This record gives sequence, C-alpha cells and structure tokens, in this order.
Amino acid sequence: MQGVTFVYPALFWALAIPFVIFAFLLSTNKDRLERIFDEKVLERLSSASSAVPPAVRNIILFAAIFLMIVSIARPVIHKGDKIVEVAGIPVVVALDISASMRSEDIYPNRLEFAKKKLLALFEKMPSDEIAMIAFAKAAFVLAPFTSDKATLGDIAQRVNHQYINMGSTDFGAMGELAAKMVEKKRPKILIVVSDGGDAKALEGFAAQIQKSGIELYAVLVGSEKGAPVLDENGKTLTQKDGTIAISQRNDALGQTALDSGGAYVVAGNGKEDIDKLVATIHSRYKAQEQGEVRIKDLVELFYYPLIGALLLLLIGFGSLPKRRSV
Repeated sequence: MQGVTFVYPALFWALAIPFVIFAFLLSTNKDRLERIFDEKVLERLSSASSAVPPAVRNIILFAAIFLMIVSIARPVIHKGDKIVEVAGIPVVVALDISASMRSEDIYPNRLEFAKKKLLALFEKMPSDEIAMIAFAKAAFVLAPFTSDKATLGDIAQRVNHQYINMGSTDFGAMGELAAKMVEKKRPKILIVVSDGGDAKALEGFAAQIQKSGIELYAVLVGSEKGAPVLDENGKTLTQKDGTIAISQRNDALGQTALDSGGAYVVAGNGKEDIDKLVATIHSRYKAQEQGEVRIKDLVELFYYPLIGALLLLLIGFGSLPKRRSV
C-alpha cells in the first residue's frame, strides 16, 4: 500500500519539536529570549529593518529550516515489498594452515603466497557469496557466507604464522565443516588452497565430499622440490631419525578435485592461475540464481523538500537589508 512515510521518523521528531518550540518563542516571547541570546544575535535572527516585513522573512526562513528537517528524515513512498532474485555462486574457501605452510620454497613462504591467491580469488568473484575456513589438525570458520570481499580480504590478511598448527593436516575435519556450511547451498563448491596431501592424508576425504555432493577445486602452492619445514621461530624441524623434515607440494589433492568433477591449478606468479580456475567455475554456473530476497520498494522524495528549502533560503537571505554607504 502506497503512502508517504519517513525512513527516520524518530530523527524527524527529535529535530522538529525543538525547532517548533524555538520558532514559537522567537516569534512571541522576545523578552525571555533576550535573557538567553545577545541582543545583536537576536537582532540577526529576527531579521528586522528591511523592505520585506520581518514577519514574512522569518516565516520564509523557518519554512526553509523545517523543509531541511523533513529532507534529513528521508521521506519516501512505500509501494510495498518486492522479491529480488540474487545472482551468484556460494563458495567455501579453505586455507591450509598446517606447519608445512611455513616452508619458504616460494617467496616469502607458502602461507603468505596463499593469502595473495585468496585476494586474487576474491577480486575475481565480486558478486559471489564466499565463506572462509582454515584447517590443519582441526578446522574452524574464519568468515561466514558474505558478499563483502573487502572484509574477507582483511580477514585473510590477518592470518599469520601464529595461526599455523604444528599438527598434521586433517582433510577430513575440513571436509566435514565444509559439508555443513554448504548443506543448503546450490551448487556446493569448495576451493582448497593448500600444498596438498598424500594418499593417507586424503583418505576418506574424497568419499566424504562425494557423499555431500561437493565439487572440489584446488589451488596448489609450493614446489615439487620442496623446502624444510620451519617452526614458529624459523628453525628447521627434524624427523625422529634426525634428518631435516622436507615438505614437497603433493598433487594428489588435484586428482581428488578432478575426481569430484572440479578442477585444480598450480599456483604461480601472476593471476592467470586464479583467472583460469574462476573462469572454469563460472562457465559451469553462469548467473545461477542463489535465492530470493524480499526488499521494500521505496520511492525517494527527500530531494523535493531539499530543493524547496534551498529556494526559500535564497529568497530569505536575498531580502536581508543591505548596508548603506555613508
């Protein structure tokens, strides 16, 4: 049902009531006001000594101020509610924060390099809904589903070496959390940014995402040659036999992605890898309708009282008395 209402009715009354009281006192009770205001200030407010009657000028200026208050309260015509289809693809992005992500075979290390890939991913998916999780021995949510890529970028940037878990990578825990998050989403897409995992680490993960109907896409970071695993102090870790622990990129995760109907890329310098991955996803789900949102259908009217106020101010100030040269 149509009707003129205010978006901020409380603000209107908070400004209008004091203004009406002030205007009334200024017009009817000058003696009391003289106790509050300086005589020269009051004279300027009253706008006396002019060819235009002071009462008329005061009415014009008061009307201008009142129209500005109306404009600030944002008057609108409410035409009812309407349903809007929201386009976009829901995606869960999982960031590996296991100990091997400290390795420095790519500059400056795998974690920082992976974060750059996340920022490139967010940039290429501006209208999509993205949730972000981190995982190592356990998995946890960094951000729920949102279209605010700036916030997602800030959260990703804050992930540092203190987040890194020295435990082994548990893809099962990550897959379980991702499955819960996409349970009511269509399609169900999971993008994992990781240095991969061997067959034992991926054991059960492939079956898990297949059961949940998840398409896996992987961004693999690291080199085939590998690099030593570092602790939080930057010291090289050793294995039980005393040899240096070396972490290599394992592409078995990429094969798991292909088996799920997804795809994978090996992260390199530049943005071509992320461009290719996102293009693959979008080509499969072009402008997919994610759902319906009910919004209020409003027609903005604030500019009408604002224009009226400006015109009245021009008239009011244009009729102020001019100084005469002696």
